[in-house]
Amino acid sequence: MSMKGATFKYSSVGLAVVAALASVSVSADEAGNTTADASIERITVTGRTFNDYKVGVASGAMRGDIDLMDTPQSVSVIPDFVTDEQLATNLSEVLVNDSSVTGGSEKWNRQVFNIRGFELSSGSGFLINGQQQWSHYVQPIETLQQVEVLKGPSSMLYGQSGPGGLINMVTKKASGESLLELGFDTDEYGSTRLKLDAGGSLNEAQTMRYRTVLVKQDTQYWRDYQDDTNQERDRWLGYLNLEFDITDDLLLSLKYDHTQDKTGIDRGGWLNSDGELIGGRDIIWDMPWAFTDNTITNLGAELTYHINDDWKVKAGYNDQQFNRQRLDSLPSLAKGSEDPFKDGYTISPFDRYDDWQHKTGFVDITSKFSTGSFEHQFLIGANMLDYYYGQLKDAGTRGQPVMPGQPLPSPDLDYHRDSTKSESDYKHYGFYIQDLVSINDSWKVLAGVRYDEQKKEGEGNNSYAVSPKFGVIYSPTDNGSIYVNYSKSFTPQGQVNDAEDINDKMNLNPEYGEQYEIGTKWEFFDGSLLLTGAVFDITVSNVTVTEELDVISSAGKQTITTQSGEQRHKGFEVGAQGQVSDQWFVTSSMMYLDAEYVRPEADSLNGKTPVDAPEWSANVWTRYEMTDDLAFNFGAIYVGERFANTSNSISKDSYVRFDMGAAYTMDVMGSDVSVRLNVKNLFDTDYLAGGTNTDVTVGEGRHFGLALEAKF
Repeated sequence: MSMKGATFKYSSVGLAVVAALASVSVSADEAGNTTADASIERITVTGRTFNDYKVGVASGAMRGDIDLMDTPQSVSVIPDFVTDEQLATNLSEVLVNDSSVTGGSEKWNRQVFNIRGFELSSGSGFLINGQQQWSHYVQPIETLQQVEVLKGPSSMLYGQSGPGGLINMVTKKASGESLLELGFDTDEYGSTRLKLDAGGSLNEAQTMRYRTVLVKQDTQYWRDYQDDTNQERDRWLGYLNLEFDITDDLLLSLKYDHTQDKTGIDRGGWLNSDGELIGGRDIIWDMPWAFTDNTITNLGAELTYHINDDWKVKAGYNDQQFNRQRLDSLPSLAKGSEDPFKDGYTISPFDRYDDWQHKTGFVDITSKFSTGSFEHQFLIGANMLDYYYGQLKDAGTRGQPVMPGQPLPSPDLDYHRDSTKSESDYKHYGFYIQDLVSINDSWKVLAGVRYDEQKKEGEGNNSYAVSPKFGVIYSPTDNGSIYVNYSKSFTPQGQVNDAEDINDKMNLNPEYGEQYEIGTKWEFFDGSLLLTGAVFDITVSNVTVTEELDVISSAGKQTITTQSGEQRHKGFEVGAQGQVSDQWFVTSSMMYLDAEYVRPEADSLNGKTPVDAPEWSANVWTRYEMTDDLAFNFGAIYVGERFANTSNSISKDSYVRFDMGAAYTMDVMGSDVSVRLNVKNLFDTDYLAGGTNTDVTVGEGRHFGLALEAKF
């Protein structure tokens, strides 16, 4: 069905008001109950470290520890306390706490996200501690201290990145204090996850510290293959961070993590021309023998030298090795058919080995100094990326027929038979300079510029870019700020690498993004609650779009990739995060988005809306502490109607999902032991999450989770 003229099941404005309820009630309380507020005991603020729901600094936003109130950019920070409450097991379940992030396809054991309607690239959209990571897999979250959503173009600091923003994952740091936490969680399907989180000092002087995390997860999924077996996932993770105080001014940090993650493939569901799910919620169209097996290792080091109280040098390096085997059946509906039970469908199996290598490094020099009455927070630095990719592939016969209810085909495939390894690589360098100038107590100005160069040997497709950034902050009071910013993004596109595409091997031009943003940030209740709002306008040129052909070409080509015209996304966001009263905590957000392709008038995409770019989205998660030992949680997620294909002929209905939880903490032999029960999708709502009409993620029904945690 078409989105135009469609009847929504819920009022978008009404749901937005519900999601922002905490913000409204707090504003009213601030305006009309200042006397009552004075009698409430508040958390003492030290260095902007707040309650468990609010964090005052996002290190990725400014490549340093600069307060969010002094950051002329929309940034949200999701602390691990909130996601632990939600029993989150992957990055998708973390990012539902920011409505500016919407999910895409989750096929092939990876997760795709959009920020402000723009899809994040696996290669340039994700950072770990400020360094780019190849994120073509489900990122582990048990090692994370917080997740930062940097909204809008961030190329000035990080080089190649998309116009919507970046996800920066901040890992847990070594601890001087001894800690030991053991956790176990399960669900009604028999899934289990065991966690250990330990840290402390390795010597009496506490100059050698460590933090380690170990995870073993076995997941049973709720959807079924056609032989009545379930999709399963087997994952284990090891993480170690070591810190050494070489001198009082010199700190060395070493980090190692290793992930082994194997799962069956579920590419998602198919939608018919009316946007209805074909075959129901439970069926998996992939073959039960299909799987992905990921092995990821990161080895990194950071060296921080405090020259004096005002000057600091920080350098880091990370080597990521990512190997994957993907034995895929690649199911597809028969041309012209919307009933695979009657007409059957096809598979095009292959066995593929992927070898990704990401080597990143950076050097940052930061300083604080004054020139006359002006105070400066200055940054100059450089970073690099060395990327390599190699592939081996053994493909079976394309278009093999499959009829549900009959024996399933099982081809003989082995990627080792491929004697010719397909390879590509490039090197990326960037140099940047930034200055945050405090003119007086009320005015600050941010200015920065970056030069980027990306070289691909042998392809003649080198890319160069200059990315400026400019911002102004006005603080009318100590607890509030208003800012404007201008920034640009730069995303190299390489070349089309798809044998089924008409323009296969065509060199693509970089995509360039340009954003104007006006925003405001306010802290209430002695800084324990943060309210934010932003209006943005982003335009991207040289947009890369891949469309399916209505008729397969004579050469057997099925898609066409082109670059023409622009893509423009406008909208606004509001958010609330922190403590409302002694017992009540909240994190909530809402986004309105107007996104469209601006193409030549004869182009069929002109005026169309990108896939998975809802007009309205909102979320809220709260905790209310009944006693010191008993707490209840309530959450709601709203995602508006979205298109499921680029031609906008198929759409997915809007939905609201409600979640609830409760936790009880007790003392057992001197240790804190907590028991938590969560219910996701409380009312068993049928909904479709991210993905297109050929790989849509089917929303899970009511789901029970139980967790135990002991702190020693």
